Amino acid sequence: MIPEINYWAVLIATVGSMIVGSIWYTPKVFGRRWAKLARVDLNDPNMTAAQAWMPLVIGAVMGFASAWVLAGASAISWHFYDGSFFGAAIVTAILLWAGFTAARFITHDGFERRPTTLTVLNIAHELVTFLVMGAVIGLWPPAGTV
Repeated sequence: MIPEINYWAVLIATVGSMIVGSIWYTPKVFGRRWAKLARVDLNDPNMTAAQAWMPLVIGAVMGFASAWVLAGASAISWHFYDGSFFGAAIVTAILLWAGFTAARFITHDGFERRPTTLTVLNIAHELVTFLVMGAVIGLWPPAGTV
């Protein structure tokens, strides 16, 4: 069985993930704190605009991949448990975040001895991102499923 996926919802969820990131890591929100904890120099003269685009492209592609997997997993979850498609998408988003994203961040950051505050900041960002993506996907289920 191939799960039904609304690719428009996946694209909007991808944009949502980029909006969350651009707000979360702006210097006025958590950007300065993140840079200090991650030891990133926001004023690095060696970082040019030409170099800055690549992380944005990678973020967009990874955001799309995450939204696509979340949409498929949400459809499978909804078929298995019945109930609300929105509820299935939100619960699936939380479970995927906890079981994969948060668990991997905590493991890697522990071995790399990154500050706990940085880990919490980053996994909280990921939780908000997954919830936004789950909300978009849940509110816009694939045609013919609900």
